Amino acid sequence: MWLFRRKGPSGFSSSSTAEEVTQGMMPVVSLPLLQANIFSSLDKILQLEDNMDHPFSRASSGIGTETTRVLALRGAHVIMGVRNMAAGKDVKEAIVKEIPTAKIDAIELDLSSLSSVRKFASEFKSSGRPLNILINNAGIMATPFMLSKDNIELQFATNHVGHFLLTNLLLDTMKKTARKSSKEGRIVNVSSEAHRYPYREGIRFDKLTTHQGGWKYSSFAAYGQSKLANILHANELAKRLKEDGADITANSLHPGAIVTNLFRHNSTINGLVNLLGRAVLKSVQQGAATTCYVALHPQVKGDSNLAKPRPQGQDGDLAKKLWDFSMDLVK
Repeated sequence: MWLFRRKGPSGFSSSSTAEEVTQGMMPVVSLPLLQANIFSSLDKILQLEDNMDHPFSRASSGIGTETTRVLALRGAHVIMGVRNMAAGKDVKEAIVKEIPTAKIDAIELDLSSLSSVRKFASEFKSSGRPLNILINNAGIMATPFMLSKDNIELQFATNHVGHFLLTNLLLDTMKKTARKSSKEGRIVNVSSEAHRYPYREGIRFDKLTTHQGGWKYSSFAAYGQSKLANILHANELAKRLKEDGADITANSLHPGAIVTNLFRHNSTINGLVNLLGRAVLKSVQQGAATTCYVALHPQVKGDSNLAKPRPQGQDGDLAKKLWDFSMDLVK
């Protein structure tokens, strides 16, 4: 999505909304859909297939809510992963009130907790549902130094490790669905332009499980390294899926600078965003557009490769190191 109203190669700009980038999507049957899958197109009109599910990690705020709403609007059965079930229920009820045909379920999911991720994946797999699209959307930003229940720096645990484990646990289901449906599966990691501003070394592997030794913690650099990890994860995953011959692709994206509550852990910045942000930042409706486009549009088949991250985000050795490190963390 390009700046202002200038259209890029996708045909959309930063002012395009999620509804606009999915406009024309119509179910191929008149019956209520359990879930839409996509990627069938005629004259760039997306069509939805029956019996596909889109789990959505952390869908109860910001662009997660809007992406859920638009997917439901297009006939998708969205499985929301939510930390706060009451908030998830409110999101579901609000969307169903607006879209009576919406198919939405919520399953409890705290991505900072490995046991919660495992419980979510187990509950989803026990349902027997197929899975074609997984959107890793959750994020916290600029928190003070804290360790998760699993003794991992909280931003890295929530923004990367939880998604890494969730994706691995659901990957066999996605492969099975891709084979049976003959439709490309898609994994979408919502990263950020903040990946350009991590620690100098990119990812401080030796500082992710401790604050001992007197090193200086930067809440913003820690956020940047977690967003860099999203990109490296998608790159390494895409490579492995290709080597495996799986009809699944993984991409990462920057949704744009958006007016959300992501800055809730920093009251000063949150106040400035609320005061000035609406004049220069994307709306939530515009911010969700990139996620919907990468998840659904046939032009993004395979590696979309529309933008280059910072050099560390293209480092295959670093991606492999992160993969191995993450595997050790989730054992």
